[in-house]
Amino acid sequence: MTKLSDLTLEQIFAERLTDTPCVYLNKKREVWVATEMCVQYLESTIDSIVVRDDNLKPIGIVGGYDLLDSIRKDPTRDFQYKTNIEQIMFKDLLIVDKDTKLKDLVERWKVSRRAFAIIPNKFRGYSPISARKMLEVGIRYKTNMTVSSMPKKKIITFHPDDSLGKIVNSMFENKTRKLLLEYSNQFISDRLILETISNALKFQPNIENLFDIPVNQIRLKKAMVIKEDLTLDKLCSLMYEMDHPYVYYKDIVVSPWDVCLSLINENMTEISEKYQMKQKCPHCGKDVD
Repeated sequence: MTKLSDLTLEQIFAERLTDTPCVYLNKKREVWVATEMCVQYLESTIDSIVVRDDNLKPIGIVGGYDLLDSIRKDPTRDFQYKTNIEQIMFKDLLIVDKDTKLKDLVERWKVSRRAFAIIPNKFRGYSPISARKMLEVGIRYKTNMTVSSMPKKKIITFHPDDSLGKIVNSMFENKTRKLLLEYSNQFISDRLILETISNALKFQPNIENLFDIPVNQIRLKKAMVIKEDLTLDKLCSLMYEMDHPYVYYKDIVVSPWDVCLSLINENMTEISEKYQMKQKCPHCGKDVD
């Protein structure tokens, strides 16, 4: 039986492979515009903004990593308004095709540490493939793997009196997009930080250094605490419905990126019809067979 990791993207997703268009920004737009857009799209099926040149050619991407890295280097308000995204974007844009194998895609993501790629679609544009989209794969394939058997990672925490700068630096030092508030299931993410920065730019003109924003101004989210050791397909079904997919089980936290790593596990082989995603009627929005 063919391993899931050896299947191509077309074999895995079929018609859903290019069902979502990318979100684009011209390279000359200011950083604050990308910040505002990432607040809307991070952790969705988009997850990163595709940067295009004046000829509409994709030349890079900008996401939470790139924006927070630029803020680390220059946390001023002026930087947001006077810098073009071409100066901070990630230039090694990954463009794949329908014959790309899942294992090759994830391996490329592991190297770049950006779970995002684009693929040409029939509308002469591109569609995104992100860690969030991989939850669809986890729903459709069954395995004996459960949350407790997924690769474990160190849980990184922060203190309620930490500075925003300290939290962002911790994210980069520990290579994570989310930190848990100590002794709780509340977390902070790059998306939540960017939302706070975006609001400060609009409504707090007295703040020049964005790292001066108190952490208590940031609206934390709660990781969903589960008490059952769910199988991967059930876990992905749960996370797929979450605005901020993040699950806490005992001493384990799981994000969409952890699902990506699990999908290339040797045990992932057999398709599960029971958990296949249903299609939505474009007119009424109801599930159809």
